[in-house]
Amino acid sequence: MLPGFLYGYYERRLQRGLTPESIPGHIGVMVDGNRRWARQFNAPSAQGHRAGADKIHEFLGWCRELDVRVVTLYMLSTDNMNRSSEELSELTEIIAETLDRLDDDPNVSVHAMGAPELLPDHLAERLARLTAKPSPSEPLHVNVAVGYGGRREIVDAVRDLLRDALARGEDIAALAERLDVDDISRFLYTAGQPDPDLVIRTSGEQRLSGFLMWQSAYSEFYFCEALWPAFRKVDFLRALRDYAGRQRRFGS
Repeated sequence: MLPGFLYGYYERRLQRGLTPESIPGHIGVMVDGNRRWARQFNAPSAQGHRAGADKIHEFLGWCRELDVRVVTLYMLSTDNMNRSSEELSELTEIIAETLDRLDDDPNVSVHAMGAPELLPDHLAERLARLTAKPSPSEPLHVNVAVGYGGRREIVDAVRDLLRDALARGEDIAALAERLDVDDISRFLYTAGQPDPDLVIRTSGEQRLSGFLMWQSAYSEFYFCEALWPAFRKVDFLRALRDYAGRQRRFGS
């Protein structure tokens, strides 16, 4: 392991190699590995989740420093709702505390993504309040995916599209004939936002697990071995360096 002063030098060297044009505008992050990190220290899962929450705020600081404009955090999936009631209660309380810290940050605007009806009332209320908060000028925009599932998002988008068409008196058969990608995109949780340029997943897992399934069609992916609480700025800069060296093809 490198001494701290060498890591500092390496960080600065990596950061100097990045140009403003090479920085992704929208980064999606799958914050994975909190429980495994805790198990390494024979600690309870809650300790891992708290360490992961602290890492989120540290990570957002790095993003502000590098002028990343949009970050989407995969914090709680619909599959996670099947965990034990004790762990789920601890996890949702930690997420609520994280949201309170974001609420105190004047340079961050927050948008909730997911199914609030699946969440405890106290957490759903915090998400609704944050989403309604006026956005500061030129903020870091943070999407928090809580109670989120990618398939559910697409179903919700189609459902809202059909409701909108019916409300306008449009014939559903005519809608089916003219339907295109943009029609559905307008009703996604991230409607009006750019698709992610880069999606990072920590913990060594190499799958999407339903994260931004529609929006990530042309995203670049970076899989990191580090567990989320152990994710360092060096790891982030390596991901950005890797992204900067790729030639994006957008399906061609």
